[in-house]
Amino acid sequence: MTDIPSRSFGSEAKWFCREDKTEKFVDRLPPVAKDHVTNLLRLADRGFRHGRVEATSKTRKAYWEKWRRHCQLIRLDNRLQGVSFEEKCNSAVSFAAAIRYGWYTRGGTVRAGTVSQALSAVNTTIALDINEQPFKVQGSKDFLPLISQTLAGWAREDPPTEKKMPVEADIPEFLAELGLEKGATELTKAVGDLSLMAFYFLLRVGEYTIKGRRNESKQTVQFRIKDVTFFKKDHRGILRMLPRNASEEEILSADAVTLKLENQKNGWKGVCVSHHSNGEEYNNPTKAVGRRYIHIKKITTDPNTFLSAYFEEDGLRRDVKDSDIRAGLKAAAEALDYVGTRGIPVDKIDTHCLRIGGANALSLNGYSKEQIQKMGRWRGDTFLEYIRESLADFSEGMSKSMSKLFGFVSLEAGVYTDITQATVEVSTT
Repeated sequence: MTDIPSRSFGSEAKWFCREDKTEKFVDRLPPVAKDHVTNLLRLADRGFRHGRVEATSKTRKAYWEKWRRHCQLIRLDNRLQGVSFEEKCNSAVSFAAAIRYGWYTRGGTVRAGTVSQALSAVNTTIALDINEQPFKVQGSKDFLPLISQTLAGWAREDPPTEKKMPVEADIPEFLAELGLEKGATELTKAVGDLSLMAFYFLLRVGEYTIKGRRNESKQTVQFRIKDVTFFKKDHRGILRMLPRNASEEEILSADAVTLKLENQKNGWKGVCVSHHSNGEEYNNPTKAVGRRYIHIKKITTDPNTFLSAYFEEDGLRRDVKDSDIRAGLKAAAEALDYVGTRGIPVDKIDTHCLRIGGANALSLNGYSKEQIQKMGRWRGDTFLEYIRESLADFSEGMSKSMSKLFGFVSLEAGVYTDITQATVEVSTT
């Protein structure tokens, strides 16, 4: 009988459900139905595997291995079958403590969020195997009370999260202008153009670069040549799409550009983000995309080529990595003295600062939260964390406005104080 890969992490070639139960389910069927159902299960498993992000699956597998070792230590079945409620709770919190304090790793103490992730990974693995969630309240997404309180206590002990700080347009502009210098490499030019794009389009780093390793493990599909569309205004001022064979001059003079994301981190597919030209001769988002597009099209016509690709004089293709962008940003922050002029240490500068900086730039220029949310393709209001109220511009003028006296009267006063007698006395005098 054909095997279907397992959803569990116990072995390589198993059915996507428990092997013994799946075999019983299929073997009871007549031969014709058996083959048909086997194919259906294979199709279902393909959908299941497509529903997983490889990086998440690898993390879950790593935590499952640690859990398996822990269960050997405490002499319990690793799926917690046939154990009491008290044993489930104790096994969970003892495993949580082992993760928290690095018993199964070479690292030190980890944050409560990491412990929660480990418990969720084990809980999900068991649920996929036997349809039971031993660490969760029945019918709920919440952890059992003992686990929740333990995690809450550790969360209070954790130091505050050190968030990255925003950068302004001067950082990507500095990097882009390095590409104008004599002898600038194609990597330098690519880093500059991609940094401009990331700032203006509020891009996540995985959308325009490759990772140093395991690039296939992420859900995001990077921008490719075929995802780029340029627009030019006609004599009536209406934007018209430029053809795919548009000249370099037409592309570099485009009035707008659209980038389409086939898939992204939050699961939204086919999302488009657009920008109009800002009128700048060089530090311009449409021209930055145009320069990348032209450089790549000179070498290859493959529409699936990433915008992160660049070709040095040897003709070999390379791709800009996230580490290239990170190094460039830190060097630019040093050169522009962000510590002295902005109060932002260089160690607070990272690839995410371009996305944060773009969101802050829009907010400081009066764009609404809804506009910023749409530009950054955020599903919820998590983007509000990126709008830094600690920046001086956010509080400018607030104290002056607050000092103004309005002489207001509370319309609810009568609810708390009986003013009838006072009112009568005033009216009779």
